[in-house]
Amino acid sequence: MSRIVMKFGGTSVANLERIRAVAERVKQEADAGNQVAVVVSAMAGTTDQLIKWVEEASPLHDAREYDAVVSSGEQVTAGLLALVLQNMGISARSWLGWQVPFKTNNVHGSARIENIDTTQMIDRLEDNIVCIMAGFQGISDDNRITTLGRGGSDTSAVALAAALNADRCDIYTDVEGVYTTDPRIVSAARKLDKVTYEEMLEMASLGAKVLQTRSVSMAMNHGVRVQVLSSFTDKPGTLVVDEDEIVEKQVVSGIAYAKDEAKITLVGVQNTPGIAGEIFGPLAEGNVNVDMIIQNISEDGKKTDLTFTVPEGDVDKAEAILKDTGHVKYAKLMSDTEVVKISVIGVGMRSHAGVAARMFETLAAKGINIQVISTSEIKISVLIRAEYYELAVRALHTVFGLDSDQE
Repeated sequence: MSRIVMKFGGTSVANLERIRAVAERVKQEADAGNQVAVVVSAMAGTTDQLIKWVEEASPLHDAREYDAVVSSGEQVTAGLLALVLQNMGISARSWLGWQVPFKTNNVHGSARIENIDTTQMIDRLEDNIVCIMAGFQGISDDNRITTLGRGGSDTSAVALAAALNADRCDIYTDVEGVYTTDPRIVSAARKLDKVTYEEMLEMASLGAKVLQTRSVSMAMNHGVRVQVLSSFTDKPGTLVVDEDEIVEKQVVSGIAYAKDEAKITLVGVQNTPGIAGEIFGPLAEGNVNVDMIIQNISEDGKKTDLTFTVPEGDVDKAEAILKDTGHVKYAKLMSDTEVVKISVIGVGMRSHAGVAARMFETLAAKGINIQVISTSEIKISVLIRAEYYELAVRALHTVFGLDSDQE
């Protein structure tokens, strides 16, 4: 007997027909003798509608009431799934965040998990009752409903799996697993049987939409084995596991891309000690996340050009902050949203040289100019013109042997 947490996203529970299909999957696990806890999202589109109503009701809304409203979608799904399972003869009950309780801090809209008391839930699981928890929500110290922010239901599921000491956390979504790259761009992309936490974390942070970075980071920190699989097929998914579980590591496991990037360049900045801090400090205080950075110092060493990337949605804010920073002098400020970040990812890069050279040579052969470069132990990212991103992804996918017809 295993203890399994199953998480179903909005598309998987979009209507009653799909909720019944989810119930069949849950029943299969229960019939196999497993203890099953389920975490559900709101029905597809529900949370967006609830947010819209909140904003229409009060543009400058109370964040506590925002959480009370937007968390209600998951409550509906959890109750409906419990009813459907009961109708199938399966003992089931729903749980809201406060009933577990799922304790968080008081930061409404993006709360952090502090503690999960699973004592009551474990008792129910050991009595063979399926426990269905509303994802995305918790309860603060002052007994107010909180929500966990973007990707909150994935985070809820992994956190619950850790607290329950579950054998596995299955994340059901609308894709069949983690692919070597986006199959919509590369038809030869193939599904990975296993991927390491670190690789998945890089993929998630660099544009892959399968899992949110917060849930992957939590899984890695707590050693939760995660499986990503489709609600709509019976095919095996992709296991996200510790590096030790993967015997033969690929040099490169995947190619990711991020289209929501923007490049900002400050031309003619005075090259003095502490100037970078004077530029990036105010951006950090303004909650603008700076990613890739490159600096070009003039021949006489007196001036420098600083280029860096920020999320596309933060360009106007970043420009306003830089213009308000009056003591930082520069000749010109330029921004460019027609850029895409392309990343090559793989734990095998730690022990193999030449990946960067091969990447750069491949892009050069396709006439693609690299604007900015950043690296870590297991990834190399470059910034290129947006118009070339599909060509770059296809070329790199092929050259690193990731196409499905290659060995």
